Amino acid sequence: MRLHREGKTIMITTGLVLLALNLLAYFYLFSDNPTAITLLAVVSLVLFVLVVQFFRIPNRLLTTGDLQVIAPADGKVVVIEETTENEYFQDRRRQVSIFMSPLNVHVNRNPVSGIVRYFKYFPGKYLVAWHPKSSTENERTTVVVQMANGVEVLFRQIAGAVARRIIWYVKEGQPVKQGDEFGFIKFGSRVDVFLPLDAEINVQIGDVTKGGVTVLAKLKE
Repeated sequence: MRLHREGKTIMITTGLVLLALNLLAYFYLFSDNPTAITLLAVVSLVLFVLVVQFFRIPNRLLTTGDLQVIAPADGKVVVIEETTENEYFQDRRRQVSIFMSPLNVHVNRNPVSGIVRYFKYFPGKYLVAWHPKSSTENERTTVVVQMANGVEVLFRQIAGAVARRIIWYVKEGQPVKQGDEFGFIKFGSRVDVFLPLDAEINVQIGDVTKGGVTVLAKLKE
């Protein structure tokens, strides 16, 4: 396991603030109360561990396949439905949505390989990530990758009520590889994937996904 570069500043800042708070408590605030000092130290350690684990990147063997669509994130499948995608395709698509809690790994990975044909960032609201309108009203990015066979897959990072910073590493015209990082969302969020109607969905509502590992769907040749 390693730690994501996006967490460097937050982890250092959190560590220094907690250290300063504990030193202040030890020498001034609770110098005559060892129980309070111990309790504060334990709470500080737990808080720091929670912050660090949020930015973890587990070692895992990534799944690849030319016709397979791989989960872009760790989390739970909360939506599987046929819907109209109005931003890019403007037609009917199969939507699969994954909700990421603050305890999940928050690296976002390319579900397919190909060329980025479309990218756009939208500032917006911070509705809870499972709210139906979060896909169209929250802060978000939209990425469309055209695969070698011409099929296009759209995936969208959506900020939640806690996650208020979306990070992305892709741009239009860039070749991307399945399983590589395309972004990161800090502290709880959601990713939507829009597929052709004839895609064979490989997951069910409530399934737990692993980014870069779980096969969400298989595309027709």
